[in-house]
Amino acid sequence: MGDITPMDEFCGSTFWDVNATWWTVDPDFTICFEQTVLVWAPCAFFWAFVLIDFWYLKASLDRNIPWNKLNIGKVLFNVGLIIITALDLIMALVKKGEADIPMYPVDIWTPVIKLATFIMLLIFIPLNRKYGVQTSGCQFLFWFFLVIFSIPRCRTEARMHQERSDIINSQNATPHDFSWETYQFCSFFIFFTLSVLMLILNCFGDQLPRQTKYKRGPKEIPELSASFLSRITYSWFDKMALKGYRNPLEEEDLWDLRPQDSCKEVMPTFAYYWNKNVRKNYRRMANAQETKAQFSNGKVSFENPQKNGKKKGMASIMPPIYKSFGGIFLFGSFFKLITDVLTFAQPQVLSLIIGYVEDYQTNPQPEWKGIMYSILLFVLASAQTFILAQYFHRMFIVGLRIRTALINCIYRKALRISNAARKSSTVGEIVNLMAVDAQRFMDLTTYLNMLWSAPLQIALALYFLWQQLGPSVLAGLAVMVIMIPLNGFIASRIKTYQIRQMKYKDERVKLMNEVLSGIKVLKLYAWEPSFEKQVLGIRDKEIATLRATAYLNASTSFLWSCAPFLVSLVTFATYVLSDEANQLSVSKALVSISLFEIMRLPLAVMPMLMVDIVETQVSVKRINKFLNSEELDPDNVQHDSSKPHPMSIENGHFSWGDEDELTLKNINMEVRKQNLVAIVGTVGSGKSSVIQAFLGEMEKISGTVNTVGKMAYVPQQAWIQNATVRDNILFGKAYDRKRYNQVIDACALRTDIEILSAGDRTEIGEKGINLSGGQKQRISLARAVYSNADLYLLDDPLSAVDSHVGKHIFEEVLGPKGMLAKKTRVLVTHGITFLPQADNIYVMKMGEISESGTYSELLRNRGAFADFLMQHLQEGEAEAEEIDQIKRQLSQTDPALIAPFEKAILLARTESLSDSISVTSADSLMGGSLRRRNKRQDSYDSTASAASLKKKQELEGKLIEIEKSQTGGVDFSVYKHYIKSVGIFLSVATLVLNLVFQAFQIGSNLWLTQWSNDKEVEHNTDKRNMYLGVYGAFGFGQVGLTYFASLCGSLAGLQCSRTMHNVLLHANLRWPMELFDTTPLGRIVNRFSKDIDTVDNTLPFNIRFVLSQIYMVLATIVVISISTPIFLAVIVPIAFIYYFAQRFYVATSRQLMRLESVSRSPIYSHFGETVTGVSTIRAYTVEERFIEESDSKVDKNQVCKYPSLIANRWLAVRLEMVGNLIILFASLFAVLGGQTNPGLVGLSVSYSLQVTQTLNWLVRMSSDIETNIVSVERIKEYGETKQEAPWELESDKKHPKNWPEGGRVEFKDFQVRYREGLDLVLRGVTFNISGGEKVGIVGRTGAGKSSLTLALFRIIEAAGGKIMIDGIDIATMGLHMLRSRLTIIPQDPVLFSGSLRSNLDPFEVKTDDEIWKALELAHLKTFAKSLTAGLNHEISEGGENLSVGQRQLVCLARALLRKTKVLILDEATAAVDLETDDLIQKTIRSEFKECTVLTIAHRLNTIMDSDKVIVLDKGQITEFASPTELLSDPKSAFYSMAKDANLV
Repeated sequence: MGDITPMDEFCGSTFWDVNATWWTVDPDFTICFEQTVLVWAPCAFFWAFVLIDFWYLKASLDRNIPWNKLNIGKVLFNVGLIIITALDLIMALVKKGEADIPMYPVDIWTPVIKLATFIMLLIFIPLNRKYGVQTSGCQFLFWFFLVIFSIPRCRTEARMHQERSDIINSQNATPHDFSWETYQFCSFFIFFTLSVLMLILNCFGDQLPRQTKYKRGPKEIPELSASFLSRITYSWFDKMALKGYRNPLEEEDLWDLRPQDSCKEVMPTFAYYWNKNVRKNYRRMANAQETKAQFSNGKVSFENPQKNGKKKGMASIMPPIYKSFGGIFLFGSFFKLITDVLTFAQPQVLSLIIGYVEDYQTNPQPEWKGIMYSILLFVLASAQTFILAQYFHRMFIVGLRIRTALINCIYRKALRISNAARKSSTVGEIVNLMAVDAQRFMDLTTYLNMLWSAPLQIALALYFLWQQLGPSVLAGLAVMVIMIPLNGFIASRIKTYQIRQMKYKDERVKLMNEVLSGIKVLKLYAWEPSFEKQVLGIRDKEIATLRATAYLNASTSFLWSCAPFLVSLVTFATYVLSDEANQLSVSKALVSISLFEIMRLPLAVMPMLMVDIVETQVSVKRINKFLNSEELDPDNVQHDSSKPHPMSIENGHFSWGDEDELTLKNINMEVRKQNLVAIVGTVGSGKSSVIQAFLGEMEKISGTVNTVGKMAYVPQQAWIQNATVRDNILFGKAYDRKRYNQVIDACALRTDIEILSAGDRTEIGEKGINLSGGQKQRISLARAVYSNADLYLLDDPLSAVDSHVGKHIFEEVLGPKGMLAKKTRVLVTHGITFLPQADNIYVMKMGEISESGTYSELLRNRGAFADFLMQHLQEGEAEAEEIDQIKRQLSQTDPALIAPFEKAILLARTESLSDSISVTSADSLMGGSLRRRNKRQDSYDSTASAASLKKKQELEGKLIEIEKSQTGGVDFSVYKHYIKSVGIFLSVATLVLNLVFQAFQIGSNLWLTQWSNDKEVEHNTDKRNMYLGVYGAFGFGQVGLTYFASLCGSLAGLQCSRTMHNVLLHANLRWPMELFDTTPLGRIVNRFSKDIDTVDNTLPFNIRFVLSQIYMVLATIVVISISTPIFLAVIVPIAFIYYFAQRFYVATSRQLMRLESVSRSPIYSHFGETVTGVSTIRAYTVEERFIEESDSKVDKNQVCKYPSLIANRWLAVRLEMVGNLIILFASLFAVLGGQTNPGLVGLSVSYSLQVTQTLNWLVRMSSDIETNIVSVERIKEYGETKQEAPWELESDKKHPKNWPEGGRVEFKDFQVRYREGLDLVLRGVTFNISGGEKVGIVGRTGAGKSSLTLALFRIIEAAGGKIMIDGIDIATMGLHMLRSRLTIIPQDPVLFSGSLRSNLDPFEVKTDDEIWKALELAHLKTFAKSLTAGLNHEISEGGENLSVGQRQLVCLARALLRKTKVLILDEATAAVDLETDDLIQKTIRSEFKECTVLTIAHRLNTIMDSDKVIVLDKGQITEFASPTELLSDPKSAFYSMAKDANLV
């Protein structure tokens, strides 16, 4: 027997017998081993991990699970186990007394250990119940291992029982006392049964807890109550997968967020560590009070790193991140460690299998070993699958939480950041912190562990390789190391090209954006071809860059695919050539190859990881800089109620954050209770700054500011949220109908709301895009009035509204009889009319208060205020009634002032007529700040824009058709379209090259096994060299093919994206105007940016990847089938399982991705909105509400994001199990099939080992293709939309060359509507205009004036009747023929970025002299001459660097250059001051004498001298005669209009 070990003594029998367990055909363990190790191991496992269970109890958010069948069952079975174990112990002690049976320690210790464990488990049942823990992994695994490890003992006990009964039944039986053995037999089986029952009970999760920290709704995520088993297999996700497969998921199908991941749980932890970190950084102030992050009523406060004296350093976000989320991260890393180790067990088992097959002929091993190896391989792979899934899951959660914490942290900071700090970065940059930098963390967490895991894997691989091949490994390693810098070099080249491509892409998108914004003008001028050419020019440069990238990409993939091959070639060559004795055996060759495969991934990932880490570091720096920037000092404004007046500033000096530059000096101001105080002054004198000082937005250098009471603030530029009109006015207050209606009437919003399609429930676009300036201003005012505050700060709220509306608002809201009469008001204003009613007036000059007092006091002083009045009048801004009013006021106060006053007015009148003045003179064009915003906008301002809206607005209040988020699968026609765009030749070439490449790869591997199987090589060097040579040839064949296959794929993709972009552009420019009206610009631009980018970059890569993966899988199946043909039988069911998993996943995941991207943008747009409106939010002190809104938006995004991450894991577990089955069957068949060729067997098993990863990637990538091919679908959809009439027609050539010569325009019973299904806008209009007549067209808003011009240009096509110009029906011509022969000066001047010249003459057909002549006539010559670049002066996007007046003049110059017989003048409403207006009128009268001029008038005085006037009403002509004729008839509509305008 050999030596007796301590364990043998412990049991009283042999502990380990190799012959019984290993060198045998019928293996079995010894009884001692079964009773010790197999019982102790599960118990040891439980005690080792019991701490985790305690941690779960502590971390649980719920309490109190009710008693139910499940946990009562657990208690009963557990008590049963305790009783049976106690009985074992007692029986052993009792037996010990009976001398005849010797007693061993094992009989005591094993029951004691079991007893302790079971009691511990029993204690956990009520604990778990009390703390609401519904399932425990540690306990499940304990029962699982206990049952598995008891199985050998079952077999032993059963055998021994059989032997005993044989002895008893045998004839010559000596009486035996088997009572102890029989007792052990019975007790063991009772114990085993109870254990199995416990295992089954542990497969289920317990019921829902009664008390939960957060309400658990019906839509609670099943994961919370899922059992451990369900969690590791993700079977709780099945419902969602099934639902998503049956019909596309909608938002309401999603589950609620797990409470642990919501902002409410993540933020306090993060804030706590952040504040701690801030305090540590500013320890010098430590004697100040220690504050904790305050969790009072769920609010989270972040401490400001700035507040404590001088900085010691930046507070970084990294330490709080480690501390808040490090725990889960480390737990995940532990899983990663386990899988890394398991990875290397596989090649070892592989070599065992090869050994088994090699011995099969000479000295066969027992069959059970082969089966055991196969099962071992399967178990290893499965364990790896489950553990890896948990690892990724943990990492995703950490990533999500970090992102949540950062987004919220940035949001909270943005609400407090000081103005100086905010100026240092644009809104876009701040939003990017959230959109890009916070997202980076999330992407990185998954790969961060590769930092230690990759070197570990490489080191282990090298260690095992060294064992196989000795020092020759170093040769292979050298090749790998050389590859890395090569790759690095190529990667950096690719990066430069990518940056260049991004630059071109941005240029192209910017140009497209402009083209689409000004599409109407392009159509009116027939300028599309010129712009199409420009876009295509940029696109060609972009394609060239992409082509260069394609070559580089091909070379990287070439390097990577040849890397593993070259490595193995070099290693094997070194190995066999370095020493005659070194022979390549099968197991050496295959094990080495699989080890090289393992090394390949970490080597590939390392360089990428480095780049990622560097990028994330940049992000960390940016976020830190932002979070450490200055905040507004809350002490800027005191709230001391003992002061006599509600608002006061004493000796205030203020700046906008630059210490040296004072904006306001020596401000002393007090506002008495219920007074109206006006602040006036010239532009830039600091009026608005005073208001900001009251709000605490300015940096206070010295002095005190005091306000007592609730604030309301109306900013100069109205800040409107993307919400309904009503929400904008209520602004978070409760809806009180009576008050609300009062406010709406007072702010003159009633008419506007009635015109809006859904009344006050109409949604307002971002930044108030579908409202006019005046409407925005009034809504902003209504918000303030509704808020019912005590103090009102009004920053020029009347600048954007017309005079009569302004008067109404003043009387109803601000004045002594208005709604706010009892409030304290500060009003910044430019209107002089209201000043007499102010209780006090402060006059600002150069940032100081120059004088103050009541209206009459100030007039008597004849100081700055009187100057201000004069200046105001001279600017020709005042209307007649205003002037009379001022005269009256003056005569009452100071008659001496009337004379200079009259003179000033006279001066203003004459100036505006004389055009000798250079156009650039002073302010007349530049328009001071925002005030003189448009010569008192035309009185129809509000109604006009609202009515035009009415036409655009579709269904109830939704301005825009909702973008269809494509649901369901993608049509095959889309793929067909893609392949067609690629071209047949390239498609076929790509497929064939990939196929041949794969064939070569299989070939080289088969050749290697042939070589290693060949026994003659040992004695025959020539043969060896022949093998080596052919192997090398195979390899280089592969290498060449990869390059071409990859290149072919990339070029195919490029070819396709080029065709698609051109088709898209071509189609889009030919859209009819109505499509542009209903499709938001952003959506079209999105096609040109995002979708084209996908087709450029993402799709070709995806498709290449998928092709190679598909061929990989095919290769695997081929190789396995060559070695074990029976495998084909299994492949069919496996393929089925695989296909179903894939279909389920793709359907669900695609929809989840779509929902996720839809729910992501509101986070950023809400943030952008907040950053722009931050001063309003602070003024109303509603920060908390906005923080909550932001939180809920983040949570909503997580609701969509979390399931899509889970879907990934769900799929991975299922697919990898399919892969594991392939491994199991491949190895089983190899072992059982009596295989004689070890090389083939090894090859088929090593191929099957790779297949898991491949299958996984294949589904991911193919679902990516499905997600991304949607871009092709969308481009295709836009390329096939309805087009307008053709631009050129053959028949155009028949028309006279210089048509229209006479300029006769006749309408015959003309009818038109904007779009199908809308009412007619013009209903049978008939009139005749002879050549050269000047005709004015007037009518109220919506009468159809503009429709008339649009119909002339066929922007909207006739619904009946026709228009003839010079006797030719315009419907019979090509659009460009028609549009290029008419001239229009449109209402809003649209300029494009580019030179001044290209804006006048995009086709470059005119000479310089002609252009200068036109500029001179348009009064722009002096301006153009003053520019350094002259005609090549760069105009910025939308003409931002010219004033509005100058833009209008450029449009005039365009018209002068064209000089056609028919001119249409769509009167500019408000863009031009009187001076420019007169210039334009004069030029038109002199230059277009001979032409037919149609003027659409908004101001009657411009058409008083025309030959005829057309009065339109509701789409019909009511009057058509000369103005004098119409004015002589007091009943005519024209007369009443003239009367309204004070012209009669």
